[in-house]
Amino acid sequence: MSQQITTLSFYRYTSLKHKLWAFMMMQFAKPALKKTSGLQFYKLMGSGKQNFDPKPDWGVYALLQVWNTEVDARDFFNASKLSARYQSHSSERITFYLKNIKAHGRWSKINPFEQSSSLNTEQEFIAVITRATIKTRFLKKFWDYVPTSQKDLVDNDHLLFTAGIGERPVTQMATFSLWDNARALNKFAYRSQNHRQAVQQTQALQWYKEELFSRFQPYKIAGSWEGFDIPKALKISPEPVEERS
Repeated sequence: MSQQITTLSFYRYTSLKHKLWAFMMMQFAKPALKKTSGLQFYKLMGSGKQNFDPKPDWGVYALLQVWNTEVDARDFFNASKLSARYQSHSSERITFYLKNIKAHGRWSKINPFEQSSSLNTEQEFIAVITRATIKTRFLKKFWDYVPTSQKDLVDNDHLLFTAGIGERPVTQMATFSLWDNARALNKFAYRSQNHRQAVQQTQALQWYKEELFSRFQPYKIAGSWEGFDIPKALKISPEPVEERS
């Protein structure tokens, strides 16, 4: 068991100047992130134009971070120069605070997520991160099949937020989704005919070099995002940095 938490932040950039800055930071933010105290694992990612879309949205970028503790995360968001730069260049930002429920698979040859020791058994909200590196010879077949696999997500009342993200366009992709309860998620994952067919295709063709599936308990959401109304149970205001003992 672990006190580890994960944060997933989305940043929106509107001007060409700021979009270029965000694109450059996909490389230039790495040295500062590597030196960040308490940061176990991170991924800088772009996003798709319409959720799980191979066409990039040059105005939205994501930062996934896995922390030793929540205090380490607060230190970064409230006091680090890098976080301040992200905030000053972006027009809108939102951060999801997540505790891992379970995870299997690999991301860059490791499973970075440890099961949390402080899960709330009464919490109904649930989040999912899936990611995969797609084998080159299956790229066309994979992307041709994506619209079918995503059909049951359209107008799903239980799906609160979703985004397609990735380290590299087309070949290294991930999805993030936030649901209002696990029952709705399980219904989509295990009883949706279109999604089940996608899973069967994956198993039959083995079109991934590497894949990971992880469920999380979202316990806080900070910031704002166009068109997304943060549930009151998860909404927080900026908090002061906690003193370390």
